Amino acid sequence: MLRYLTAGESHGQGLIGIIDGYPGGVKISADDIDKELARRQVGYGRGGRMLIEKDGVEILSGVRWGKTLGSPICLQIRNKDWSNWEKAMSISSEYEGSVSPVTRPRPGHADLSGLIKYGHDDIRNILERASARETAIRVAIGAVCKLLLREFNIEIISHVTEIGGVGINKMVLKLGEIQKKAEASLLRCADKGAEKRMIKKIDSAKRNGDSLGGVFEIIVTNLPIGLGSHTQWDRKLNARLSFAIMSIQAIKGVEIGLGFEAARRLGSDVHDEIFYDKRNKKFYRKTNNAGGIEGGMTNGENIIIRAAMKPIPTLMKPLKSVDIVTKRPFLASVERSDVCAVPAAAVVGEAVVAFEIANAMIEKFGGDSLIEMKRNYNSYMKYVRGI
Repeated sequence: MLRYLTAGESHGQGLIGIIDGYPGGVKISADDIDKELARRQVGYGRGGRMLIEKDGVEILSGVRWGKTLGSPICLQIRNKDWSNWEKAMSISSEYEGSVSPVTRPRPGHADLSGLIKYGHDDIRNILERASARETAIRVAIGAVCKLLLREFNIEIISHVTEIGGVGINKMVLKLGEIQKKAEASLLRCADKGAEKRMIKKIDSAKRNGDSLGGVFEIIVTNLPIGLGSHTQWDRKLNARLSFAIMSIQAIKGVEIGLGFEAARRLGSDVHDEIFYDKRNKKFYRKTNNAGGIEGGMTNGENIIIRAAMKPIPTLMKPLKSVDIVTKRPFLASVERSDVCAVPAAAVVGEAVVAFEIANAMIEKFGGDSLIEMKRNYNSYMKYVRGI
């Protein structure tokens, strides 16, 4: 079983991630991870934090001479803004009270619920960990998982399909074209016309001190049949993927394949008919309304997931709130933030999906080393081709 933990605060010394259960013998370097971190930091509508931080990872354990050992992998991303927060975020009681507490909770954030839950009197104790800054280390973890998946030719791509109600036109593009256009886009949008309209929408929101959400799509290719299981609720791959996507800050909805549209159609217009290619000895579908998953298991088609991200709750034109000390109404406190972070969220989505697919691969094919895992995989694929 693959698992991970993260630690760290937005303005603390840095972020830490520990991955356990990762097989030995996989080639890995900090450069591979840094490329993914850089993808998370770009995008039209990002805030001032991206001008301060240029994330780079340090691999502290679990790798020797460029290959994983099979022992826990520890990753660290240092916060470059730490020098300005050493007293405010110090672990020492010596600096307690050196900065004023944050007492005005922001609507839509974890501020008030977290403060009450953990018994604090300073909202900063909540907002520092609830911040989407935490996703940087999850992207690093996802990058490590992507390296394992590429050993099996499994790729994960993402693109933005909607921002602030402005959606892309229906496109008939090959996956390679979608990936290429998305990577070249300021908004990870493969539709140039839609991108221009989205940028205008973001500019308008920024002028008004507001924020925008949107929708992104993740596609996973070249998956074997049978990842996940139908036998228990917590082994269904669609459930795990939905859980992972919903764990990303500001995500409010997930759909796989047709998603909610499936509820509006007849069954005959939803389910993917099954065919058999005698030449290549494989089952296949001409449609993929299921989004690559049936009964909690991969069916050999691409996994297609869409996620809805709400507008970021930190606004330059803050909403009404109540001071937790005086109980008097105030405008919510303002923290440095983005106007729109949907493109970045898409990269984070890739990362958490990569972890879940890697976990399903390890669960299915086992092995403490990449060599053993590939041997099991190849044997299984030979069996599948012989059916």
